[in-house]
Amino acid sequence: MEPPLPAAALLLPLLLVPLALLARRRRGRRTPPLRLLVVAGSGGHTTEILRLLSCLSESYSPRHYVFADSDEMSEAKIRSFEQKRAETFSSSQFTLDRIPRSREVRQSWTSSVVTTLYSILYSLPLTYKLKPDLILCNGPGTCVPVCISALLLGLLGIKRAIIVYVESICRVETLSLSGKILYYFSDYFIVQWPDLKEKYPKSVYLGRIV
Repeated sequence: MEPPLPAAALLLPLLLVPLALLARRRRGRRTPPLRLLVVAGSGGHTTEILRLLSCLSESYSPRHYVFADSDEMSEAKIRSFEQKRAETFSSSQFTLDRIPRSREVRQSWTSSVVTTLYSILYSLPLTYKLKPDLILCNGPGTCVPVCISALLLGLLGIKRAIIVYVESICRVETLSLSGKILYYFSDYFIVQWPDLKEKYPKSVYLGRIV
C-alpha cells in the first residue's frame, strides 16, 4: 500500500474550490467564509470524513453536518471532533441535522426507491435553508438525497453548490452504490486506488488520503 501523501497535496482539488468561488464574487466586496455541508454516515464513513475536515482551515465555516436519523454514532463523533476543533478555532461554528435514511441494510430495491424519494423531499427544504457553497461526502447512502436536492436547487437557479465526492478507502476495485450515482453529478470525484481511476476516467486519483 502506498504511504499517505502530504495532506495539502492530497486535498488540492478541495482547496481549489474556494478560489473558483471567490473569483465569481464581485471585486471590492468582503469575502465571507464558505458554507460547508458535510454528509456523515455510520461506521467508517464518518471517521474518514472527519479526518478530511481536520485538514481544512476555518475558511470553511459554518460547517453543517447532515446524517441519517438513526445514526447515533456519527453525532457523538462529530460533537467530539468539533469540541477539539474549538480549542484551536474559538469562533468555530457548526450545526447538526438529521434526515430519513434513504436505504437500510438489506432493504429491497423496490422499497428503497420509495424511501429515497421521501428522503429527497425531506432534504430539499433543509438544503434550501442551509444554502451551502460546498458539499463534501464520501459514500453513505444519505449523501444521495442531499446531493440530488442540491442539484435541483441549482437547476432552479436558487443556489449552485459544488459537490466534492471522496470514495471510501475500502473501495479498491468497484465504486460504492452512492459513488456510481454521484460519479455523474459531482464536480470533483476523488478515488484512493489506481484501479478505480482506470475504470472511471473522470475521477481524480490522489493515493491514500485517509
